Amino acid sequence: MTSSSTVSAPGPVSKGRRRFRPTFWGGLVAGGAILFMAGLGTWQVQRLFWKQGILDHIQQQMAAAPTELPAKIDDPKAWDYRRVTLTGHFLNDHELYLGARSLKGAPGYDVVTPFVRADGGGVVLVDRGWVPTQGKDPARRPEGQLEGEVTVDGVARVPPPRGWMQPDNLVNDNFWLWYDLPAMAAKAGTEVPEPVVVEAGATPNPGGFPVGGQTRVTVPNDHLQYALTWYCLAVALAVIAYLRFSRVETD
Repeated sequence: MTSSSTVSAPGPVSKGRRRFRPTFWGGLVAGGAILFMAGLGTWQVQRLFWKQGILDHIQQQMAAAPTELPAKIDDPKAWDYRRVTLTGHFLNDHELYLGARSLKGAPGYDVVTPFVRADGGGVVLVDRGWVPTQGKDPARRPEGQLEGEVTVDGVARVPPPRGWMQPDNLVNDNFWLWYDLPAMAAKAGTEVPEPVVVEAGATPNPGGFPVGGQTRVTVPNDHLQYALTWYCLAVALAVIAYLRFSRVETD
């Protein structure tokens, strides 16, 4: 006696489609956040091109041949980072000290000296360069106290505004953390200087101090990485939203 069994063939496997069906509020919040992040990324790209324009302008200014600083400066920004020359004499008895400054890790000051122009253009503050802490007293660097008419070459700078976290200048101690031109003029007993400061070039001074050539181009340009960060966050949130609000629906 034999027995037989019947095995039924498997039926067709139903396939489903993943459909994106967000809730109203979920879609609104996720979509708004994605657009916001993408907008921030685009804004950072715009800032990138703007900042690159500033850096290109600085490079062009510093690559240009030195020119004589005009007697009157009507547009200070046009002279920012421009290589200039000026002739006159220093008021060495009225030095100002800008701190805190360091050179190769050593603490010190920048010596800022009023400079009376020979062409009648008034007073210009000249950042002559860095001296170590023990060299603040001019008596310790007499060779560098240039007397008589001299020609200074350097870079014109528009003094940056006071930072929101910077403390007050110690006017009575002649210690300056940021440029306050009217207060500096009052301390030095001179007329208010021109609205630019000339940072002296790297030509060595007699005796070695002050050390010129301290101009620094400090224009951070991190906008590309910020833009990529915001775009990546927008893409990541879009993927998360898709996985969260999509469902597999069978036919």
